Amino acid sequence: MTAEEFHKIASHIPDKPGVYRFVSPDGEVLYVGKAKSLRKRLASYFRDSRTTSAKVRMLRRRAERIEYTITDTEQDALLLENTMIKRFQPRYNVQLKDGKTYVYIRITKERFPRVFFTRRVVRDGSTYFGPYTSKHKAEILLELIRTLFPLRTCTFHLSEENIRKGKYRPCLEYHIHNCNAPCVGLESEEAYNEKIQQIKNILRGRLRTVKDYIKEKMWRAAEELRFEEAEKWKNHLAAFDDYQSKSTVVSVQMGDIDVFAAQQDREHGFIQYLMVRDGAIIHSYAAEMELNLNEDFSEALSIAVQRIREKFESCAPEIICSQPIHYPSSEVKITMPQRGEKKKLLELAQKNLYYFIHQIKKQRASASQKKNSVQAVLEKLREDLQLSELPVHIECFDNSNIQGAYPVSSCVVFKDGRPAKSEYRHYHIKTVEGIDDFAMMQEVVHRRYRRLLEEGKSLPQLIVIDGGKGQLNAALASLKSLGLADKVHIIGIAKRLEEIYRPGDPYPLHIDKRSPSLKLIQQIRNEAHRFAVQFHRKTRQRRVLHTQLLEIPGVGEKTAQKLLAAFGSVEQVRRAEARTLAAVVGPGLALRIYRFFRQHDEEE
Repeated sequence: MTAEEFHKIASHIPDKPGVYRFVSPDGEVLYVGKAKSLRKRLASYFRDSRTTSAKVRMLRRRAERIEYTITDTEQDALLLENTMIKRFQPRYNVQLKDGKTYVYIRITKERFPRVFFTRRVVRDGSTYFGPYTSKHKAEILLELIRTLFPLRTCTFHLSEENIRKGKYRPCLEYHIHNCNAPCVGLESEEAYNEKIQQIKNILRGRLRTVKDYIKEKMWRAAEELRFEEAEKWKNHLAAFDDYQSKSTVVSVQMGDIDVFAAQQDREHGFIQYLMVRDGAIIHSYAAEMELNLNEDFSEALSIAVQRIREKFESCAPEIICSQPIHYPSSEVKITMPQRGEKKKLLELAQKNLYYFIHQIKKQRASASQKKNSVQAVLEKLREDLQLSELPVHIECFDNSNIQGAYPVSSCVVFKDGRPAKSEYRHYHIKTVEGIDDFAMMQEVVHRRYRRLLEEGKSLPQLIVIDGGKGQLNAALASLKSLGLADKVHIIGIAKRLEEIYRPGDPYPLHIDKRSPSLKLIQQIRNEAHRFAVQFHRKTRQRRVLHTQLLEIPGVGEKTAQKLLAAFGSVEQVRRAEARTLAAVVGPGLALRIYRFFRQHDEEE
């Protein structure tokens, strides 16, 4: 997402606390963050690119859109952020956030799992709970878990075979009653996994049964005048209460609930969904419904609720909705709350729905305005170039080489005045030797449109050639050989005076430099040039790598890449001392590389 695209929607973003998500074109959540003010926080990502970090610039390039969920307070935003990070595991959260800020409790994926603290989230199938802003309180929680459910702390591989062979012996943890010694078969895997399941229930906030157990222990110790032990259980209870407050946005007493807020206008309906699990909001989803002319909104809403629950595989026993609906299962409770926590939850969904509708309408107005603007530019381009049809599909070619070396060419595609980057193509020149820009253009144009004809794909309405009469005539010759000269329009643009050349016209066309049509042609030409130069640079670097470093015995592509990453260029590798090279590739190969370049220097 560019700064220009963001500024068009910036005024629609609420100045309220909430959680925002950067989302890629394929729907992947790249980053989740919280904000006291969504508008101000998101604006900070789109300031002057010279002052922003490389990671933020990369995030902006990969994100197609921004989604957000507003909350009542900043604390709610913190809790919802943590929940969404656990759910989506966005790749940029690990890179953009300080991993040492938060502590997690990890349950390993292995036979007889271990439970311990970690600051790193490794995607190996382990289960993570957190993050915890206070390690001290998390330590109390983990201590309580180990007190209630003795677990192993060793890293032994407790396979059935190892246990059966008696490979291990009970350690001190067994003798002081901190472990039941599954390593020697004194505890079955089934019994151990039951404890793990109970620990997961605790960490997920299903605490009522456990809290009753703790209270019983605390009061019994107090009645028996064991005050130190009673104080310990009191601290455990406080830790549970603190964990519960930090793991939920609403109330743990609510359990699993689906919340739906809905609204309609003349042609469309809008629906906002909040998924609540164990009292925590774990997902937010908004959608638009197209309504038939005579369709009852209540019926449409009922169908939408069913489909959304199916989409997210929800089995929640209760649905909170802002309007009456019909649901096929009588086992699901439908609620329209008038007060209390459930009413507040519904109001939160309605608040998010309001901003969703507002954003949709603004986007439509902006898209309509932009479409009209693009349409006007294309109409002006057709008028200026005297084309027979609107140039909705435009393609542009450019060549790149250095003294005839590493010749390449590029083709960029614009549709409706915008780059269609997935359709860009680059080419290695195959049939031309030496410096012959005309022949290069002839080859690549022929290859491009022969391929389109073979695949039965649509042709552009306008072809732009980066060059003057010579390049234009070379491209036109290819079109004639394919029988396309009368089917597409083609022009050339000379860089010096921005003159436009057309087939059969001996005089160049000069378009007003302030004209939006010329600016569009220049934008397309510059994009083709950028794409060609970028590909040429990569090709040159790759071949330089192959012709120099790969000539050294013992140096393969991986080693060559390692050297380039460490020194920056082949020239810096050439200048490096043997001991410096040894730090990267080891002393033996370092000496070989050093001698190789010294021998070449002497020969030169």
